[in-house]
Amino acid sequence: MTRLPPKVYQWLVGLFASLGSFLFGYDLGVIAEVLISDTFLSKFDPTEAEIGLVVAMFTAGAFFGAGMAGPAGDYLGRRGTIVSGAVVFILGGALQTGARSIEFLWAGRFIAGLGVGALVMIVPLYQAELAHPSIRGRVTAIVQFMIGIGAFLATWIGYVCFRDLKNQDSQWRIPLGIQIIPAVVLAALTFMFPESLRWLMDHGKGAAAQKALGRLHAHGDTNDPFVVEEYENISRSIEHEHSEEAKSPTIYGQIGISQQETLKYQGISNGIAIFAQMITIAVIDYTGRRWVFIGAMLFNMVTFIIGAILIAEFPPGVSPNIGAQWGFIVITWLFNFSFSIGCGPLSWIIPAEVFDTRTRSKGVSIATMTSFAFNTMIGQVTGVAMNRIGYRFYFLFIVCNFTNALFFWLFLPETARRSLETMNAFFTEAPWLVPGRTKKFAPPEPGDSEAAGGKEQNAPEIAAADHKELRDH
Repeated sequence: MTRLPPKVYQWLVGLFASLGSFLFGYDLGVIAEVLISDTFLSKFDPTEAEIGLVVAMFTAGAFFGAGMAGPAGDYLGRRGTIVSGAVVFILGGALQTGARSIEFLWAGRFIAGLGVGALVMIVPLYQAELAHPSIRGRVTAIVQFMIGIGAFLATWIGYVCFRDLKNQDSQWRIPLGIQIIPAVVLAALTFMFPESLRWLMDHGKGAAAQKALGRLHAHGDTNDPFVVEEYENISRSIEHEHSEEAKSPTIYGQIGISQQETLKYQGISNGIAIFAQMITIAVIDYTGRRWVFIGAMLFNMVTFIIGAILIAEFPPGVSPNIGAQWGFIVITWLFNFSFSIGCGPLSWIIPAEVFDTRTRSKGVSIATMTSFAFNTMIGQVTGVAMNRIGYRFYFLFIVCNFTNALFFWLFLPETARRSLETMNAFFTEAPWLVPGRTKKFAPPEPGDSEAAGGKEQNAPEIAAADHKELRDH
């Protein structure tokens, strides 16, 4: 495999690691089918609150898993944390598949969430630390793409089982059991791939880091100019850090769409998401991060406004309006496209880029925990909120998308195609309020100057160092 072109090898490593995010997407997707299966409902007879807890226990577990993965990523290494997360997920998946009571299902969901939380926190970090700056955004964007693939497969597997396995427990047990397979593959094969070279160097394993650099970027040649320069850059960066260290289906039902039709339309929606994520993977290192993120959030806001209007004008309980139903379906698809092309992948890419080696694992851990905390809240309250206040619940998402877009317009500088080692200095040089004060993102030019050795670098020197790094590769 090391005879493959270096960037192809990095892609394959990133793609394999993204099995961790595939598990997240699959589990989120499959639970929709489980919760409306006839045999599941007849077996457990759950209340609305108990159904909400089935969803919420997964993201609650993921919150704690992401928190534990931060220190674990620094202590066990990136690979060790991936394997640990996969093993924990296997246990949780087995408990869900064999659940004999609703309490067993809750426990399985929580344990699987612990594993997924660790995986979706550590995988983009691992990818970002292995990938060359020129493809780092695309490699890290695979996380969201694989979440989409997982949700897509889960929805269609669930749909087929829901339709063809009536009156059998296998209607919901088979979809839950399938998720164990990729987790076993991930746990069994992860140690075949290189450890994060930054983690190795941070733990005094310079020779192993240099070997990993050669394997990733130069067919194993540790004397390659890029490998030598990158090793020195990372070494200087870590030395500086050490010296400076401060020791759902409910939504569709609101407009009268049946449960079986919901699964079908959600499956199509997941396919649209995959298409959007493929676009992101192809272009994100050329478009930059900033305006894609801002534009996607503003578009999301518009889709929520339209969705709220449709539900307000054509509420459940009245004669179904086919035009309104199709309008709602299409606007949901458009939201999923927008989210999957912007907010979804960039919420993994940006946190994995902006921290230095000493804080990256902990920083990404906090970002992932925050995401799962809000996902848990939304999963628990959405059913109740939609029943009690209906379309008004959408106001929350309208406001949040607008304020998020405003925040990132004010404070987020462009981070694309910069080496991780220069990110700290870049944020030091960047103004607090960035609109109109930062140079527009552009791909590096072949004639850009080289950065000087190990001296302190200002913003132009940082840019030159990034350009040289990309040119030499």
